[in-house]
Amino acid sequence: MLVNGTWSENWQPVQGTDAKGGFVRQSSGFRHWITPDGSAGPSGEAGFAAEAGRYHLYVALICPWASRTLMARKIKGLDAAISVSVLSPVLGSQGWEFGGYPGSEADPFSPARHLHELYTRADPGYTGRATVPVLWDKQRGTIVNNESAEILRMLNSAFGDLARHDIDLYPEALRPEIDALNAEIYPRLNNGVYRAGFATTQEAYDEAFADVFGMLEALERRFAAGGAFLVGDAVTEADIRLFVTLVRFDAAYHGLFKCNLRRLSDYPALSAYLARMLALPGVRETVNIDHIKAGYYSIKSLNPSGIVPLGPDLPGLDPVQLTAQTGLLQSTGPASGKDMA
Repeated sequence: MLVNGTWSENWQPVQGTDAKGGFVRQSSGFRHWITPDGSAGPSGEAGFAAEAGRYHLYVALICPWASRTLMARKIKGLDAAISVSVLSPVLGSQGWEFGGYPGSEADPFSPARHLHELYTRADPGYTGRATVPVLWDKQRGTIVNNESAEILRMLNSAFGDLARHDIDLYPEALRPEIDALNAEIYPRLNNGVYRAGFATTQEAYDEAFADVFGMLEALERRFAAGGAFLVGDAVTEADIRLFVTLVRFDAAYHGLFKCNLRRLSDYPALSAYLARMLALPGVRETVNIDHIKAGYYSIKSLNPSGIVPLGPDLPGLDPVQLTAQTGLLQSTGPASGKDMA
């Protein structure tokens, strides 16, 4: 992590633990908001107006939080307005790296080798972890925001005519139900798999394990009872937040994170829901099973040998085909003007 702007130690996945030995996630450090007119948002300072070509997303395809923002960008039709760079999925001693893996690239705006160099460019005295996603302001040369839930909402509402108007990921009438679902699913499932995988005591692991599978059972019953999406009859941010965990479950969390009571493929209604989400235009392009497995299985504390499993066989997600996706893995250096997602 960074301490007063200096990289101080090798990257470690566990950011902190509670009294029971449970995994504690760090809060995001940059919380400015893009708004239609550049006025201040719910946090941070003003000066980040929505403009085509001004902003850039740094993501890693292994990361579910980063993939939230990729999905929102695709679904809202912001490909041309917001450019993207994909980092290497393999987590080295200094965390996220640029290039060095098929489908990842050098930073198009600087000679930086590691993502943490962008953090210290934005704040020379920054202390904390350098995480993805990063929403970067090319005009001011700084980080706007690195909190995925807030970036998701910016992409939904801040860009006006630059985005699709026929899709609202956070419709006002459904906000109470969306917020309630997010508040339940995040600690039990989205973060629950990490709480299980990075638990340092049996008690903490047992609690996380129960949360994960209790939530999966509840979601299976919800979808078995009817309804194509979590809330209403169209995709919302609640679906994006759920999908990014489900699509990684059998490939990473079931084995590496010891969430092995059942596979996602053992839940018929959830499997059908996953297929519906993958069928939405642009969503499949944000998923790369090769990057997901390479990234998670590069975590030395969980997998010292570094061996990446060849399975699982995921219906509708062929690893070889996804690794070669031209729409996702073409080079997008600074001269190409193309996207990575």
